Amino acid sequence: MRETVIVEAVRTPVGKRNGVLRDTRPDELLAMVLKELTKRAKLDPIHVEDVIAGCVTQTSEQSNDIARLAALIAGFPITVPGVTLDRQCGSSLQAIHFGSQAIMSGDMDIVIACGVESMSRVPMFSNIQGAQHSKQLTAQYDIIHQGVSAERIADLWRFSREDLDRFSLSSHQKAVRAIKEGRFDREIMAIHTENGPITTDEGPREDTSMEKLAALTPPFVKNGKITAGNASQLSDGAAAVLLMSREKAEELGLKPRFRILARTVVGSDPTLMLTGPVAATEKALKKAQLNLEDIDLFEINEAFASVPLHWLKETGANPDNLNVNGGAIALGHPLGATGARIMTTLTHELERQNKKFGLMAICEGFGMANATIIEKLTS
Repeated sequence: MRETVIVEAVRTPVGKRNGVLRDTRPDELLAMVLKELTKRAKLDPIHVEDVIAGCVTQTSEQSNDIARLAALIAGFPITVPGVTLDRQCGSSLQAIHFGSQAIMSGDMDIVIACGVESMSRVPMFSNIQGAQHSKQLTAQYDIIHQGVSAERIADLWRFSREDLDRFSLSSHQKAVRAIKEGRFDREIMAIHTENGPITTDEGPREDTSMEKLAALTPPFVKNGKITAGNASQLSDGAAAVLLMSREKAEELGLKPRFRILARTVVGSDPTLMLTGPVAATEKALKKAQLNLEDIDLFEINEAFASVPLHWLKETGANPDNLNVNGGAIALGHPLGATGARIMTTLTHELERQNKKFGLMAICEGFGMANATIIEKLTS
């Protein structure tokens, strides 16, 4: 069977909502990443057969198929199509999956899988426009806010407020260390704004502490445990991954850096909603014919601290190998970009550590999760 390989991956710095990227349009932000990706790979965009982009809030500047618009803004030939998808927080990971599947089937040889979200310029839920859920849906399921789901997970698996805050503090500490050590330097491209170039993630807080986190008020449940401090940050950002068949990469003289071993997506409880990464992990490992102990690095999206803590408790994975450079609690969670952002970080960190296998998984709204396993190639 044909293999899908990763040739290049790049991302923007992640900005806070109403932060350093607030004046940058999302279609233009994604276009910058597309241009940088092909530039780094030394690939003429005329060879790209599709641009598949994840974007969750598809309205305003993120409407009208932002993948196609960004490709045009980037100066790609008009022959390069684009399509935009929404699988909630895992949208751009799903873009990677769709691109990989197109390549493995023989339909395509070169695909850019990417994602973008500007939560400053296109606020979360602005696409809903006041619509209510179908009564046929709510008659079957208790459809609640994700924050309430995160609270229920914390209660069911007996995570204390201190547990959640301690995990969150660690996320910031790891992200700050990664920035100081230059671990993100290769994966981040500079974004030029009126205030100068932006080259560093804006979210990590060096001055946070258990005391500061403990002082935050839970917004979802009275006397609850979930706060802004132990939840992912609303953010702006974009990321892109260049996928190819191994044969095409070798034909063009490009180095395949990773191969995609397994891709999976699962449905899970639509009320708890955030527990899917466990089942997705198990399914991906089975597809790859690997054990949990074979995986060198894990990336589980930090939608809320209770999500990776639940994953750790259920899988028994080594916490030292999880989100080693911090996660969305510190780095931010630009919804449509997060899957490609995490994949970019995972590939670069596997190379930095000279490790072989990486697994990432993302929980998604209404009870879903994607998981992917990649293998670093030696030649």
